[in-house]
Amino acid sequence: MSDINMSVNFCGIEFKNPIVTASGTFGFGSEYNEYAALSEYGGIGTKGITRRERAGNAPPRIAETPSGILNSVGLQNPGVEAFAADIMPRLAEIDTNVIVNMSGNTIEEYCEMAEILSDTDAAAIEMNISCPNVRHGGLAFGTNPDVVYELTREVKAVSKKPLVVKLSPNVTSVTDIALAAQRGGADALSLINTLLGMKIDINTRRPVLANNMGGLSGPAVKPVAVRMIYQTAQAADIPIIGMGGVMSGADVIELMLAGASLVALGTGMFIEPDLILRVKREMAEYCAKFGITDITELTGAVKIN
Repeated sequence: MSDINMSVNFCGIEFKNPIVTASGTFGFGSEYNEYAALSEYGGIGTKGITRRERAGNAPPRIAETPSGILNSVGLQNPGVEAFAADIMPRLAEIDTNVIVNMSGNTIEEYCEMAEILSDTDAAAIEMNISCPNVRHGGLAFGTNPDVVYELTREVKAVSKKPLVVKLSPNVTSVTDIALAAQRGGADALSLINTLLGMKIDINTRRPVLANNMGGLSGPAVKPVAVRMIYQTAQAADIPIIGMGGVMSGADVIELMLAGASLVALGTGMFIEPDLILRVKREMAEYCAKFGITDITELTGAVKIN
């Protein structure tokens, strides 16, 4: 890839290439380091951090489905203070950008975490808004544009890091949510999060997951991701991290053409832990074939019929 400029400036941060990892699938990086050096990535997204330590949901927490998986892990993590003190310093030694994902149940929790993470070496904060809002009947923050605007505005006011708002696909209009986040001051958006799904064991007649329902990811969701990324890119004026069903360099390019500046690998790495290596090779081959010298030429370059 020496003849191709693979770097991307995202929210004022220089990424050596547009490939990052999706939160929830990469742990804190050490699980994958033996397959491919973490420095191969333009950035790594951490698993979701909460204000306090969480044990996660009871097992079974993972179920395979056609062309995907359902997960209901439940945000198992050590809490933001332990992460900032013990994990982030190790991640900061890697030659890549670290995007820390955070999840909360109140605006106050999100703000407290943003303040703590602002004093770390994280490159950016990714705010998961698919969490239940305990002050509004348990409905997810990300389903109401007014709540998304308020949450984003409050967190942005205390964050010293670029704020990426992660959008849920489980909404009627993703563009309304995206524009609410943009009005609230979001520096960027990431999408899509998982689609809500369910699997039933026909022999026991019980849900396979202990939590009954979970988030669907994998190749099955890619067409939804492409559509929502395209719609969001057309409506919003801030950059996008695209994700959802990426299994190849061609998938990365497709999401970039739809409007993504960066693209995250997720469930695909469960099948191929060193997927980053093949993806980069395939992207270089594509760029050479079509005479592309700068990877940013692809973002939003789809030709609509």
